[in-house]
Amino acid sequence: MKSLGRVVARGAALLPRRGDLAEIRRNPRRDLLAGLTVAVVALPLALGFGVSSGLGAAAGLATAVVAGALAAIFGGSNLQVSGPTGAMTVVLVPIVAEHGPSGVLTVGLMAGVLLVGLALLRTGKYMQYVPAPVVEGFTLGIAAVIGLQQVPGALGVPKPEGDRVLLVTWRALEEFARNPNWTAVAFALSVAALVLVGSRLRPTVPFPILAVIAATVVAQTAGLDSAKPIGDLPAGLPAPSLTFLDLGSLTSLLAPAVAVAALAALESLLSASVADGMTVGQKHDPDRELFGQGVANIAAPLFGGVPATGAIARTAVNVRTGASSRLASLFHAAVLAAIVFAAAPLVSKIPLAALAGVLLATAVRMVEVGSLRAMARATRSDALILVLTAVATLALDLVQAVIVGLLVAGALALRAVARQARLDQVPLDRGDHSAQEHALLAEHIVAYRIDGPLFFAAAHRFLLELAEVADVRVVILRMSRVTTVDATGALVLKDVVEKLNRRGIVVMASGIRAGQRQVLDSVGALELLCRQGGEYVTTPEAIRSARAHLECAGVLPPRGAREAAEVLPPGGRAARPLTEETGEPVV
Repeated sequence: MKSLGRVVARGAALLPRRGDLAEIRRNPRRDLLAGLTVAVVALPLALGFGVSSGLGAAAGLATAVVAGALAAIFGGSNLQVSGPTGAMTVVLVPIVAEHGPSGVLTVGLMAGVLLVGLALLRTGKYMQYVPAPVVEGFTLGIAAVIGLQQVPGALGVPKPEGDRVLLVTWRALEEFARNPNWTAVAFALSVAALVLVGSRLRPTVPFPILAVIAATVVAQTAGLDSAKPIGDLPAGLPAPSLTFLDLGSLTSLLAPAVAVAALAALESLLSASVADGMTVGQKHDPDRELFGQGVANIAAPLFGGVPATGAIARTAVNVRTGASSRLASLFHAAVLAAIVFAAAPLVSKIPLAALAGVLLATAVRMVEVGSLRAMARATRSDALILVLTAVATLALDLVQAVIVGLLVAGALALRAVARQARLDQVPLDRGDHSAQEHALLAEHIVAYRIDGPLFFAAAHRFLLELAEVADVRVVILRMSRVTTVDATGALVLKDVVEKLNRRGIVVMASGIRAGQRQVLDSVGALELLCRQGGEYVTTPEAIRSARAHLECAGVLPPRGAREAAEVLPPGGRAARPLTEETGEPVV
C-alpha cells in the first residue's frame, strides 16, 4: 500500500499546477503574438516532417495540433513547443518500411506509456549527464540525415524503397539521372535560398511560410504539372480511434518503441534546457516534461499522428518572439487546428519540392558552426566524441548513436580519471627519531602515498609498480588521499599484499577512510592487512609499528639499547637510559 501511495503522490506532482494558470495571465497579448508566429513557422515543418515520415502531411498536422496542445498543458516547460521533428522522422522511416503506418501509430502509443513511466521513476534529472560533444555530434548527424531525406523530394522523383538514408539518396540520384525534373530542383533550391538568406537578414520575418506561399502561387499560376503538390488533406482531425492497435504485434514493436521513447526524452529535455538558457528566470521540470511528452504521444496516434518531441527550432522562435508562458504553445496548436479545418484545400496545393526546400534550410540552420569549432578545439577527446556520434547518427540509428557517444565519452573520461591516480614513494616522517635512527629505518621501510581513485581503470598499474618493490622489510601504504575504492581496486590491493607477504615483506596501511573500509573488508583485503601487517589511523603509528616489527625480527636493536649507546660519555661509562616519551633519563 505504501508503494502504491508513493506512485499516486508522484503522479499527482506531475499534473498541471495553479501556478501555470497564473503565468498564463501575466502577459497574454505577447504570448498570443508569439504563438501566432510559431504557428506560421511550424506549418510547413509539420507538413514536411509528416511527408518525410511516410505517413503523409495530414499525420504531421495532426501531431502538431494534438501533441502540441497536450505537451503545452502537461509539460514541464513554459516555453517548449512540441510536434513532429526531423530527429523523430529519422527513426520512423525504417519503422514504416518494416511495420507500415499502423506499426508507427502503435510504436507512438507504446512510447508514450514508456515516457509516463520514466516520469514516475523521476529519470529526467539524468539528462544532465549527457556530455556536450555527444549532443553536438547528435545534432550534426541529425542535420545531415534530414538534409539527405529531402533529396528525393527536391529532385522531384518518387522516394525509393529502403530505410538507410545513404542508400535511398543514391537511388534517388540514379532515378533523377534517368528522368531529370529541373522544375522541382528549382523550387527546392529557391525556397531553401530564400529561407536561409532571408532569415539571416530579417530573423523576425517568417520566411519559411512566405517562401512556401510564393512557390505555391508560382506553381498554380504557371500550371507546372512537374511541381507535384501535397495532395488532398482532410478538412479536420479524424475521430480518435484504436483500430490500428494489433496486440499480437506489441512484442515485435517493443524495441522500436524504446528507441522512440529514448529519443523523445532526449530531444525534449535538450530543447527545454536550450529554452532555459535563452531566458532569465525560467527553469523547466524534467520529470513533468517527460510526463507531458508521454501524454502527448499517447494521444497523437489516436488521431493518426506520428510520435512527437519538443522541437528545438520552434521553441527557439517561441522564446525569441517574447513568449513567457505555455499560452504561446497552446495558441500555436489552436492556430494550426484552425488551418486544418479552414484551409485544407489551399494547403493541399503546396508543392512537395517547396517543403523539401524548407527542410533543407532547416537542416543547414541546425548546424552551429561556432559550437562545432569550439568543441573541436577544446580537447582531442571532445573532437573524437563529436565525430563518432555524428558518424554513428548517419550510419546507424539515433539511439544507437547516442549510446556510442556515451560509451566513448565514458571510456575517455575513465582514462582521464585513471591518469590522475598516482602512486608516489614518499620519505618517512621523521617523528621523534634521531637522524641516525631515521636513516637506519629508511633502509628497511618504504612508504607509498596513493592519490586519487583506486578503481578498475587504474588499480592494475599500482599492482605493477608495487610488485617491483625490493630490498625492504616493510611497505607502508598511505591511503588518506584515496578518493574512492571499488571492488577491483580492493582485490588488486589484496593481491599486492599477498604477493609482498610471500616475499617476506610486511605491508601496513594508514589513513583508510571510513567509507572505504566496507569495500576493502568485503574482499578480505582489510583482514589480510590487519593479520599480516596492520592498519593504522596515522602514518607515525604505522612507522612505530614497523620499527617494533624490525626490532622483533632482530633487524634493529631495541630502541632503549640504541639510545643508551648514543649517550655513552667519552670515558665509556654507560649513562642512564632515556624514556621513550620525553627523552629524559630514567630515574
